[in-house]
Amino acid sequence: MPRQDKERKAAEQSRKEDERFVEEHREGLSKSTQRAKWIHSVDEHEDRPGQTLATRSHDVITQWADERGAMPATVDSEEGQVRVLRLNFPGFGGEDLLEIEWDEWFEPFDQRQLVFLYQEHKAGGQQSNFFRLDSPEREDA
Repeated sequence: MPRQDKERKAAEQSRKEDERFVEEHREGLSKSTQRAKWIHSVDEHEDRPGQTLATRSHDVITQWADERGAMPATVDSEEGQVRVLRLNFPGFGGEDLLEIEWDEWFEPFDQRQLVFLYQEHKAGGQQSNFFRLDSPEREDA
C-alpha cells in the first residue's frame, strides 16, 4: 500500500476515534473543545488565523511544538512523577520546568484522555504559542 494511502487511512481512523471520544465525553469537554476544528494528521491545518484547533494526535502535537522550539516538560516534583504537563518554550522563563521525553509526556496525556487545544496563528497572522489541555474529567465543564 502506498504511503499516502496509509496516511489517509490512519487519519480516517483517527477521525472516527475522535468522533467517538467527543460523543462519549461531550458533557465533560469544554465548549471550546466542542466547537474547535479537530485535526487528525500533520497535513491538516487551520481554516483561518486565530481558529481554535483540537487534537489527540501525538504527531500533530510534537510537530506543533517542534515548529516553536518547545520541549515537553513538567513541574518538578519530589515524587518524580509527571503530574502537570507543560511545554517549555525558549525565551519564556521556564526555569521551574523540568524537561522530559515525549514518551513521558504522552503517558499521562493518554491516561487522562486529554485533548490538546491550540492555535497555529493568532488572528493577526503571527505564529501562536497558545495551547491548553482539556480533560473530560474536570469538574467545571
